[in-house]
Amino acid sequence: MLQDHEDLRALIRTIPDFPKPGVQFRDITTLLLDARGFAATIERMAFQIEEKPDLVAGIEARGFIVAAALAQRLGTGLLLIRKDGKLPGETIAEDYALEYGSDTLTMHVDACAPGARVHLVDDLIATGGTALAAARLVRKAGATVAGASFVIDLPDLGGAELLRQEGFPVRALVTFPGA
Repeated sequence: MLQDHEDLRALIRTIPDFPKPGVQFRDITTLLLDARGFAATIERMAFQIEEKPDLVAGIEARGFIVAAALAQRLGTGLLLIRKDGKLPGETIAEDYALEYGSDTLTMHVDACAPGARVHLVDDLIATGGTALAAARLVRKAGATVAGASFVIDLPDLGGAELLRQEGFPVRALVTFPGA
């Protein structure tokens, strides 16, 4: 296995100035199109998880793709963490700040049992606001965040470090400098 995951990095496309000028958007859709690359991504993410969780939680939207495959690989259930208004039935919610405003994440009130060990998954960690809101939502349900995995970390934006400061083990396969 390539420890630096350069093979996976080569499959991730960078789109300059999206969604706004100055942002270098790291697009995993090109990685997902490559069957071997996608399979290697899931295998390597699974390998980094030291203790099997009860659930893998995917954060909307690209996190669903990675989390679903990882949950299947680990033999766990899949918990969906969605934007407000997307889930039917009773939900619990967690508000979080964005660069220009705020948003809300939700999950079904009965999605995980108190005490369950939940592993958070998303395609990318940047500032950490969404991931931290997801972690707080899981905690609000009485479950424990066992860790968090990302395909990509943008360490200059501090999100992974923010989660580590909250006590969560954080893993990412590749890093990219800048925003």
